[in-house]
Amino acid sequence: NSDLYDEDMFITGPEAVSEMTKNDALIIVDCNRASYTEYPELVRRAQCIIVFDHHRRSSDTITGAVLSYVDPYASSACEMVTEMIQYVDDGIKLKAFEADALYAGISIDTDGFNSKSGPRTFEAAAFLRRHGADVTRVRKMLRNDMNEYKAIASAVSKSEVYKSITVFDGEGLESPTIGGAKAANQLLDISGIKASFVITQYEDKLYISARSIDEVNVQLVMEKLGGGGHMSIAGAQLTNCTIQQAVNTIKLTLDNMLAEGEI
Repeated sequence: NSDLYDEDMFITGPEAVSEMTKNDALIIVDCNRASYTEYPELVRRAQCIIVFDHHRRSSDTITGAVLSYVDPYASSACEMVTEMIQYVDDGIKLKAFEADALYAGISIDTDGFNSKSGPRTFEAAAFLRRHGADVTRVRKMLRNDMNEYKAIASAVSKSEVYKSITVFDGEGLESPTIGGAKAANQLLDISGIKASFVITQYEDKLYISARSIDEVNVQLVMEKLGGGGHMSIAGAQLTNCTIQQAVNTIKLTLDNMLAEGEI
């Protein structure tokens, strides 16, 4: 909605395919799997692909990229992009809105700098602050509306504790990525909870947000379900599956991993 950008800055996947030429570069950010992109057909058509991601590579990672910068030690894709901006041009000038957006992305992925925050994370945050990122504006940007707040509170109140691992039926959360992640993070503030899994139905898919502090490697759990991520922050997407089936699948996966000593 900003007047600072052209109205046609964002286009649809089909429009991108129709306009793409062999001289165009496709830059994929925050995932390294074609199936997780918004429009996989674009990945198949592109002749020049660049990948920036902070998730561990999986078996079906994008191949043939001219540059694949995948760093699991980075806190977030926004941290990586912020670092890259500094190397592109010393005189680059970000708009305050852009600095806010990148700072907000780092804040979300690190749960307010409480998880996966290393020296690079704070250096990136300092760069963004120098270029106009405002902590107060970002906080306002990330506030919940009343419906989402109630949904997250309901998620926490109705959660089920299973072998010190919390599994929640997150049906009804409006945002599977933000609302589900916030609910999963809040569940970790409960004493005795080692990991949390929030399941949210959105359109035809189930989205699982998995979080832990340090005792459970949720990345391994999510990889069993076809997803991935990091040791303390991970996720997966399920199709052709009900929420109860997803809950049962997570429980069975945890049982098997506990029996085999993987957790």
